[in-house]
Amino acid sequence: MIKSVSDASGAEIILAFKGFAMWGVFPIFREYFSGASASSPHEARLSFEEVGSRAHTYSPVYKKESFGEILEYSSHITFNSLEQYRKLYDRTTFGRHNISAGLRINPEFSEIGHDIYNPCSPGSRLGITAGDIRQSGLPEGVEGLHFHVLFESDSYALEKVLNVVDEKFGLFYPRLKWINMGGGHLMTRKGYDTAHLVKILKEFSERSGLHVILEPGSAFAWETGELVSTVEDIVENQGIKTAILDTSFTAHMPDCLEMPYQPKIIGATGPVPGKSTYRLGGNSCLAGDFMGDWSFEDELKPGDRVVFLDMIHYTMVKTTTFNGVQHPSIGIWTLDNKFRLIREFGYPDYRDRLS
Repeated sequence: MIKSVSDASGAEIILAFKGFAMWGVFPIFREYFSGASASSPHEARLSFEEVGSRAHTYSPVYKKESFGEILEYSSHITFNSLEQYRKLYDRTTFGRHNISAGLRINPEFSEIGHDIYNPCSPGSRLGITAGDIRQSGLPEGVEGLHFHVLFESDSYALEKVLNVVDEKFGLFYPRLKWINMGGGHLMTRKGYDTAHLVKILKEFSERSGLHVILEPGSAFAWETGELVSTVEDIVENQGIKTAILDTSFTAHMPDCLEMPYQPKIIGATGPVPGKSTYRLGGNSCLAGDFMGDWSFEDELKPGDRVVFLDMIHYTMVKTTTFNGVQHPSIGIWTLDNKFRLIREFGYPDYRDRLS
């Protein structure tokens, strides 16, 4: 579906590593996309080595000491501030590496309802406003603009954003080559109007003359990835039953607590009076390492499996080794219904991060 949108609209759609970076399946993914976006030297290198292309790189700040690695592994570099651009952009160096330079913009408009994900909230550190660019002028050498103001959004939210971007930044289009519309385009979600997305992307490209780039993360792995956990104990306090699992919300599913959102579980629903209802607790010592509540047809007992759905995008890349908890193994089911183990984790993975 993503490739069909790209083919029909002429937009370049690349994978955002911050949403999905399971490089063990990139040989499959490479049939459908040709590049990736990165936010660090490590992500840029991963694109170069595992995707086979240099990255579209953006970071809120670049360290001068590691900027050489960014130059080596990037085809596009977007700067978060005019000061960072003046400090690190050099026409000769960028020309020698064949790198296109861009600026992240803040259109000061977003429909994101979760403040933690809203880059247009008052006082945001992300992006440059139109007023700041008009005051100092668009710097020589800038070839593109980049905005990222969507979160699991539809094409109609993008259309509203584009109207604002046109109004505030359209005067700069004649001096530019490309515009990166960031991520948050959840085009693989059921009911997403991809025909409307293609329409507005084509119309924007025609009126602006710019090459359009999109970099979704969740869309590439939407509704994929089961996290299989096991009930190890049941505890009860003041009438609340908690099933303690061999996995952790804070270490393995931190986005559930950040957002927060309650993932779906096979064979479970929201709380239903009269049914066996539980909080689910993680195996770390953080008091808040739990979520609730789910109802099950039968009472849970130690040894039962609890299977969380849709747990790849963002979940895998945000994991930590807090408390030294054991990480789940990573594997895939093949088309002929065989399991292939990709990676197991052990003590060295915890130890080697710390010293």
